[in-house]
Amino acid sequence: MPQNSTPIIIGVGQTMHRWDGSDVSAAPSPQGLMAEAAQLALADTGAADAVREAVDVLTAVRIFPDSMPGDNHPFGKCASLPHAVAARCGVTLKHAIYSEAGGNVPQALVNEFADKLFQGEAKAVILTGAEAIAATKTALRNGITLDWSDDHDGETEDRGWGAMLLDGFEIANGLGFPPITYPHFEHALRHRHGRTRAEHMQAMSELWAGFANVAETHPQSQFGRAFDAEFLATQSAENYPIADPYLKWHVAQDAVNQSAAVVMTTVGEANRLGIDPAKWVYLHGHAQATDYLVTERPDLSRSEAMAAALDVALDRAELEPDAVAHYDLYSCFPCAVSIAAEALGLDTQQRQPTITGGLPFFGGAGNNYSMHAIVTMVEKLRDHRDSYGLVLANGGFLSKEAVGVYSAQPVEQWTVYEDNPAQERVNAQPKTARVSESGTATIESYTISYKKGQPVRAVVIARMAEARVLASTPRDDRADGVFAALADQQHEPLGRTATIESDGQTNYVVQVD
Repeated sequence: MPQNSTPIIIGVGQTMHRWDGSDVSAAPSPQGLMAEAAQLALADTGAADAVREAVDVLTAVRIFPDSMPGDNHPFGKCASLPHAVAARCGVTLKHAIYSEAGGNVPQALVNEFADKLFQGEAKAVILTGAEAIAATKTALRNGITLDWSDDHDGETEDRGWGAMLLDGFEIANGLGFPPITYPHFEHALRHRHGRTRAEHMQAMSELWAGFANVAETHPQSQFGRAFDAEFLATQSAENYPIADPYLKWHVAQDAVNQSAAVVMTTVGEANRLGIDPAKWVYLHGHAQATDYLVTERPDLSRSEAMAAALDVALDRAELEPDAVAHYDLYSCFPCAVSIAAEALGLDTQQRQPTITGGLPFFGGAGNNYSMHAIVTMVEKLRDHRDSYGLVLANGGFLSKEAVGVYSAQPVEQWTVYEDNPAQERVNAQPKTARVSESGTATIESYTISYKKGQPVRAVVIARMAEARVLASTPRDDRADGVFAALADQQHEPLGRTATIESDGQTNYVVQVD
């Protein structure tokens, strides 16, 4: 039998809204969506009133408008999102937390609160998050004014943005926006596998067609539409270029109104509250790790943080990858799935690596996407009680990884781990030196970003002897030649020579031979 202090998930809920702007009163807000998912999760426990009384911690996953500089709240904001949600749910809090930013956060919070519940630092916890980006875009497009302000306030642990995932060198020279940063991993992976651009486009699109099929059947999918590989691999008005090699439907779609929530407690508290053990799902193994800055990593085609976190979580669960029946690998871009699957030895043509349909098709609900994966995993494991499921949550630029291995099968002995072997593995990697200087370099990876079908900027990562240089196109006619060379389908850009001009801080690629 599990210990009374063993942490468990006892309730889950998720929602999706399609708001067309016709009824202003029906417009979803972030706090409204979070509260709706939290109420569903409370109801899912089968003892909502008793659990509501027991909840002493509520954590809201940081919304996108608060994950970047500037005032990004056209319709007002909450004084404290956790307290606004708690008030709507009728919950009195001892501790309110507003999480840091990152797609890894939902799984990292489950990992964190599993230990805190075991150690008696909380009785019952609600983890909830949402995005109403689609509603924001619909309202602004139609000149509709909404009121999302909320004065509910109280002591809140605001964890801020979290650690910087890029430094000044990277930002000054072109990295930052995910669809411009992830292509560098994608092309490096393509190069290591010896694929042509056409072959890799087909591989990405076949992978994504499987995800789209899953999303079509998920009741909370924002888009819920199947696409075949031919459509996904073909440029069109509906599938236009974003950044080489990505077309629109290769990238996470953030225009969603989605929310998801999880209720956690301990075995002893669940028994006291009268929660049916059929609701209980256990965390069998967990791990997390943070990688180096993008340009410091020794191999852009792999993620040591992913590989290490996956290995450690499975080791703690005493499982091999083949023993896991259900996977949800974070899917902001194809390379994130491919790199994780490769680390697991998972053949994605034989094993489906998503249970939701992923961020491009189910919906990229900001930092909270993986909460939907966890909710869906809990529902699946309740129906398949002897099986195991794994959720990999990714933040930043393959930067922050959190893994959870779940099952309805009990955990006999919970362990709080004081060490972090996954992080130790990451820290054992050699760091790649970086330079800002003029000269010639060999192209290691690249991308061209597009706006309305026209190239607007190219960014290359290249090697100068034992160091890396990162450079983007200047704002003059020389950029046209770089665009043409990188986009030339008859000549592979990887391995070609780039001419770099540098002022010591900002680097420009002015020619590709």
